[in-house]
Amino acid sequence: MPILTFIIPVRHPQNARDWSLQIKNLKETAASIANQTHPDWRAIVVANDIAEIPDLPANFSVERVTFPPNPQHERAGVDLEQFYDMFRIDKGRRVLAALLRARHSKFIMIVDDDDFVSRRLTEFAAAHQDANGWNITDGFVWGDGGTLLYRHQDFSAFCGTSHIVRTDLYEIPATFEDASPDYIKKMLGSHRFIAPYLEEHGTPLQRLPFPGAIYRTGHAGAHSSSGQILPTFIFNRQNLRKPHAVPIHLARLRLLTKARREEFFGSSAPN
Repeated sequence: MPILTFIIPVRHPQNARDWSLQIKNLKETAASIANQTHPDWRAIVVANDIAEIPDLPANFSVERVTFPPNPQHERAGVDLEQFYDMFRIDKGRRVLAALLRARHSKFIMIVDDDDFVSRRLTEFAAAHQDANGWNITDGFVWGDGGTLLYRHQDFSAFCGTSHIVRTDLYEIPATFEDASPDYIKKMLGSHRFIAPYLEEHGTPLQRLPFPGAIYRTGHAGAHSSSGQILPTFIFNRQNLRKPHAVPIHLARLRLLTKARREEFFGSSAPN
């Protein structure tokens, strides 16, 4: 039984703007996960049976699915709640396909296929196996290819790669068919509901005591509209209307140092 299983849902190829970029980012995410300092982890990539998937590191497996493409993958011209609903169903059922295989893992972490994780996560989970899990409230945002990081202090509300949850708390159904649409959307398809749900049920997540992940933004395949670091977090309209806020956000900038590359990027560090 692994201590920590990472689940990486991959969108349908027809929903990807650039599949070659999708593959490049996935390989870099996989290298980040494979950089764990503790050996007792596994990773499951969930991808359509027609999707080309690159060679992956040891401890990875691929769960093939036949789900159709999300018909409302792009946000433009679509009711916002309907857009979120369709996204959550598409992502959630992919996560569920892997979760059914990973039910014997001690902890689960859902990782977006273009993000990066700290190499310390499995080691930390192994040392705290009685915990319910952790919120990554402290993490970095990185504009793809840049040299700056923004240390986000509400990371778990901003990024999907932000929760480690003890597996039994997911209340995994016996079969895929036993899962309700509401369970798929809220427990598995979004990062916004799991922490409040566990809090309400008396099994709250703790705050991870170190930055646990990097959210990559600004590349052509990103589903989020977030862009580069400076215009997004520092010199945006809201801050410029309140100039005193700019120095506060500037103080959250960090350099992408060699040590941070080694912690988050692994052997296939992006340039």
